Amino acid sequence: MSISVDSPAPRDLVMIVPGDPDQRTGGYLYDARIVEALRRQGHRVEVIGLEGSFPQIDCRAREALQQALRDQPEGQAVIIDGLALGNLPAVAAEQASRLDLTALVHHPLGDESGLSESQRDAYLANECQALGQVARVIVTSNFTARRLKALGVEGPIQVVEPGVDSAPLAQRAWPALPGQPVSLLCVATLTPRKGHGVLIEALADLIDHEWHCRLIGAADRDPDWTRCLRDRTREFGLESRISFDGECDVATLEAAYHQADVLVLPSFYEGYGMVITEALARGLPVIATTGGALADTLPAEAGWRVPPGDSKAFARALREWFENPPQREGYRAGAVAARQTLADWTSAGLAFARALSCCRLDEVSP
Repeated sequence: MSISVDSPAPRDLVMIVPGDPDQRTGGYLYDARIVEALRRQGHRVEVIGLEGSFPQIDCRAREALQQALRDQPEGQAVIIDGLALGNLPAVAAEQASRLDLTALVHHPLGDESGLSESQRDAYLANECQALGQVARVIVTSNFTARRLKALGVEGPIQVVEPGVDSAPLAQRAWPALPGQPVSLLCVATLTPRKGHGVLIEALADLIDHEWHCRLIGAADRDPDWTRCLRDRTREFGLESRISFDGECDVATLEAAYHQADVLVLPSFYEGYGMVITEALARGLPVIATTGGALADTLPAEAGWRVPPGDSKAFARALREWFENPPQREGYRAGAVAARQTLADWTSAGLAFARALSCCRLDEVSP
C-alpha cells in the first residue's frame, strides 16, 4: 500500500551505508544523489558510514550497525542500505519497534556472483528475514521488486529508479565519424559479476576490426580477479587494445563518455544498471546483456541485448556494430530518442520522499 503525497513535509532523516559513503559505484552514487536531492527539498539528512566487513559480516560491522541504531532517538526515520542490513536481521529486529526503518535494496545479496550455494541460501534467508523487520522497502528497479516478491518478501515495496543528469550529445556519437578506430567504453567495477572476462573473450574474436576498449572502474575490490583479467588480456595479445583505466573522477568519466562510440556492459546481473542511462543521456547506443534488470533498463530501440555469460553472442553483437551500418545508425537514433524520456535526480528525490511516506504494515487498515 502507498499513499500519494505530492510534496512531503521536510523531516529529519538518517541514511546508513556500509563503509565510505563516497565510493564511486552505482549503489553508492545512487545513495549520494538521493541524499543530495532530499536535502534540496529541505529534508535534513545525516549520512553514517559503517566500519567493518559487508556483506560477509564481522564483529565490527555488527557492532557498528547496532551502535548507529541505538544512537537514534525514538521514532527516528532511518534508511539502511541493503548491503549493510541484509545479513543482520537480528540487529534490525532489535530496533524495529523503536525506529521507523526503511531498507534500500539495490539487488538481493544472494544474487551476487561467486557465492557458494550455501552462502547464497544463507544470504537470501537472512535478507528476507531482515526485510520483514522494517517498515518499508525501497528498491531501484521493477525487476528487484519482482525478485523480492518471488523470494517471499511481504509488505510495502516502493520502486524509485535512479535519475540522470542532462548532458550534451557525445561528440563521437552523432553523427558517426568514419575512418577512426571504434571507441568502446565499459564502466564497471572489476568484479566477476560485471562480466569483463566475457567481454575480453568477445573482443578476441574481433581482432580483424579496428577498435580500442577502455575499462573504467575500481580495480582494488578483487585484486585476484583483476590480475586474472590482465593475464587473459595478455594471452589474447590485446594489451595495446584494452586499457585498464581504474576508477576516475567525474571530469575524466564525462570525457570518456564523449570520446566513446558505444557503451558495452557484459554484466551477469544488475539491479538496475545506471551506466546505461548515463550513456543514453549522451545519445550513446549500448551493447549489454539481459542480466537482472538490464533487459528493462535498456530500451530495445537503443542497443543490442544479449544473454549474460555468452561471449559468442556478445561478439556477434559487436560484429553487427562494425558490419551493419543501418542497424548501428538505427540504434544511435534510438539512443538519442531515449534520452528525452529519462527522469532527473530531482524527480527521483521526490519519488523517494513519497516512498518514505508509505504506511508501516501495522498502520494499514484491514
